[in-house]
Amino acid sequence: MQSDSSPHAARLEVVDNGLIFAAAGEEPNRRIACFTSLCRLASGKILCGFQNGPTKQAATSTVRLAESTDGGQSWSPIPFEFITTFDGTPGSLAAIELVEPEPGRLLAFATWFDRSEPERPLFDPETEGILRSQQLRAESMDDGRTWSNWQALDLGELRGTALTGPVLRWDDGTIGFAIESFKEFDDPAPGRHAAWLLVSRDGGRSFEKPALVAQHPEGRVYYWDQRLAIARRPGEFTAMFWTHDLADRRDLSVHLRHATLASGDIAVSPIIATNMPGQIAAPLWLGDGRLLAFVVDRGNPATLTLWCSSDGGVTWPQSQRLVIYRHEEQAALSQGAENIDFKQYWEDMGRWSFGHPTICQLDESHVLLAWYAGTPSCMSVHWARVRVNTAR
Repeated sequence: MQSDSSPHAARLEVVDNGLIFAAAGEEPNRRIACFTSLCRLASGKILCGFQNGPTKQAATSTVRLAESTDGGQSWSPIPFEFITTFDGTPGSLAAIELVEPEPGRLLAFATWFDRSEPERPLFDPETEGILRSQQLRAESMDDGRTWSNWQALDLGELRGTALTGPVLRWDDGTIGFAIESFKEFDDPAPGRHAAWLLVSRDGGRSFEKPALVAQHPEGRVYYWDQRLAIARRPGEFTAMFWTHDLADRRDLSVHLRHATLASGDIAVSPIIATNMPGQIAAPLWLGDGRLLAFVVDRGNPATLTLWCSSDGGVTWPQSQRLVIYRHEEQAALSQGAENIDFKQYWEDMGRWSFGHPTICQLDESHVLLAWYAGTPSCMSVHWARVRVNTAR
């Protein structure tokens, strides 16, 4: 782990790290953990969610939770078993995100895939669609120890949906659930990707119709895996995107957009390109006005890096970044950085053995990071605690 430095740089320093879920000691059907999430509760307890199964996106995959009561230094599994059958149909759970609308009341959101035909893969290379999905919600009144039955969210005409990162909560109790849409498995029509936000003004009991966050007007560019962070003023948030140019067959740098909740809609700024290479980027605003981004980059070398901007995301100096983790990918991948075959790229996504960065603030001086990493047959959930004090 290393940080570049300059006389006026914001100092980033890893002070501790470890494992949230150690897959090596688990049974074969639990040795793949991926797609991490973090949620810090009003009590100070931290919850981590992740997908767990025998492979990534297996027909039997579920989601699990772990908890920490000491600022993320030690973790214990929560034994609750989430039901994967929904409305009488066998399914798998792809990811889970948590939010605390009010102290003592937790909501969980999960993406569910139809596994009534378990031999079907998640992605159909012929139609380029994904399995039928639902976005589900459950409630807990005991810090995540037990959960209510799943209920489906109404997404109107959106299809091929999946959740994309942490649930936002503003100071007035408004929450926002981020998703993306594409197309379903058997749909022969061309797909059009879009990033959306579902807003609730009553603590997650009901949601307004999906509001568009990002979509390329010609469908040339995909704004995948949006990650959102609460900004400094009421209703404001910042979105970061894994940005893929379908026409040029390559990933672009991380792109960014600032936005504000409006009555029944979202007011957005132009999408801008950053100089940060990589795919998923998890943002976080600090109280001093700096913007952090925890980014996975599958280039050479493959890294997870914490970047820092002191001007609201306009610039991201190399001198203010910290490499958190370096990875040696052992999976048999077919795609490089250029001339990407979109269908084969989807296959590679199922093979990658590290990624899915997530970030949450612990206090004024520290943030907690989580991600998954390992080998194709054994992937664990990792954490790092980072000091974010300004250099003197």
